[in-house]
Amino acid sequence: MAKLAENWRSFRIAAWLGWKVESNWTDPFLFAVYSLVKPLAGAGILVVMYSVITQGDFSSPVFPYIYLGNAFYMYVGAVMVGVSWAVLDDREHYRTLKYIYMAPVHVPAYLMGRAVARFLTSSVGVLFTIAAGVLFLRVPLDLAAVDWPLFLASMVVGVAMLALLGLILAGVTLQVTRHSGMAGEAVAGALYLFSGAIFPLEVLPAWLRPIGYALPVTYWLELLRRALVGSTARSFPTLAGLSNLQLLGVLAGLTAVLAALSFSVFAWCDRRARERGLIDRVGNY
Repeated sequence: MAKLAENWRSFRIAAWLGWKVESNWTDPFLFAVYSLVKPLAGAGILVVMYSVITQGDFSSPVFPYIYLGNAFYMYVGAVMVGVSWAVLDDREHYRTLKYIYMAPVHVPAYLMGRAVARFLTSSVGVLFTIAAGVLFLRVPLDLAAVDWPLFLASMVVGVAMLALLGLILAGVTLQVTRHSGMAGEAVAGALYLFSGAIFPLEVLPAWLRPIGYALPVTYWLELLRRALVGSTARSFPTLAGLSNLQLLGVLAGLTAVLAALSFSVFAWCDRRARERGLIDRVGNY
């Protein structure tokens, strides 16, 4: 019980600190505008590309598949990269990581807490991106038909899964002094390609598809699409043979395996970083 209380305290304080760090560079109005314009601009680029390729066929089921996948993929960069970026931020920018290690905090809980601010700002971006798609681009989202229990369960498990992926990246970041900031973006880019975020896995060569089927992000995005636009999402053959409950079970199982793996990897990386004096080593650029 005492250990759980310590973990919760570390997470809660890190979440507050993360929000202060993320929002202290400008006034609240400009911060709100930035939080909305950035995701909408990214979605706009995708919409223009889709419009040019399909000659504006927004009634095709492909469009909501792509649009919703791209919208929810914002969480991957926010949560997964946010956890690992906390190591860089505290070590390279503020030079405080060694003091965090000296404080009575649970480091994995602290790093996950630092990603809460990015999760919240991304949630606003995701909400407005989906709203813009429904209002202006005919994304067939009917709030009365949404499977809310499936959506909420998928979000809870999915966000935990992304945080665990971020913890692995944080461990790797502890080992690398230079250019480690690129690791999170590189992994996010690879997942974007292999998780079916903007196209079904059938588009990939047959020998690459198993990578997508092994990724928990693939099942998470499929569950979110099914929860919001069920009939449209099921028109794609990628995971059509699995029911919603089976998909949720696969996601939960992969997340459980990832939990054991992520804490083991981070513990090994953390121990190695302490032994080699990497906690306060900076790149000086």
